Amino acid sequence: MSKSDWTAPPREALRASVVGPIADYDPSSTPGYSGDKDSGAKALVERGAVLADLQEKLFANGRSGDHRNVLLVVQGMDTAGKGGIVAHVGGLCDPQGLAITGFGKPTPEELSHDFLWRIHKALPPAGKIGIFDRSHYEDVLPVRVHNLVPESVWSQRYDIINQFERELVDAGTTVLKVALVVSKDEQKKRLTERLDNPTKYWKYNPADIDERGYWEDYLQAYQAIFDRTDNDHAPWYLIGADRKWFSRLAVCELLIDALERLDLSWPAPTFDLEHEQRRVADC
Repeated sequence: MSKSDWTAPPREALRASVVGPIADYDPSSTPGYSGDKDSGAKALVERGAVLADLQEKLFANGRSGDHRNVLLVVQGMDTAGKGGIVAHVGGLCDPQGLAITGFGKPTPEELSHDFLWRIHKALPPAGKIGIFDRSHYEDVLPVRVHNLVPESVWSQRYDIINQFERELVDAGTTVLKVALVVSKDEQKKRLTERLDNPTKYWKYNPADIDERGYWEDYLQAYQAIFDRTDNDHAPWYLIGADRKWFSRLAVCELLIDALERLDLSWPAPTFDLEHEQRRVADC
């Protein structure tokens, strides 16, 4: 990692237990980073090349029998930039090494199963980086805020999620969870921009305005998530989303750190290298 602008490792500076509580968090802040938008944009390009190389190593190892993978969970209120993370950070990687899933309102079939059923179906295979645009945490966010199930049901889900993520990690998955925090004023600005731009009408959902009325309830729901499920084996990171360039750079750095900790190397050949070199030379 370039030391010029990061004054602290993102995995430390952005940990939810360090920068919280979320109600007091400044979504325009850049904890651990002293650079500006221009330096951040340049760093994303440079660090993106590092991420791409590490992701290729992960994919190559997966093809060679290594069962490990990475799961990036992205949560955030409407307009927080979840799609931007998928496009601008995931876009730095080779698509064949990604498994991207967006979770919307559960279908009737999904509602007929346990809330983790659809999550299990979307887990990344060996060698891939899985990106969840929303996730199993929806079942303790809008479900809690709108009382879609009794408290006696959703209140038990924190422990179920902890057990689920512990099992994932034990099976070889590196779990990263990021919460993109947008300010109420910035959200209003972005919603307005959607209504002023015909190319963005499709992004606008009238229900987003209704959800703004539950802003404090959502902050409480997010804080409960951090308090109950921010674990060293599956950490939560709180990232301000008012500056999109920073949130994208921060997620890129967190992925790089996670992949570097896997201590990846290129797989050794499973064939007689010298023999194949001679064959290629003679063909």
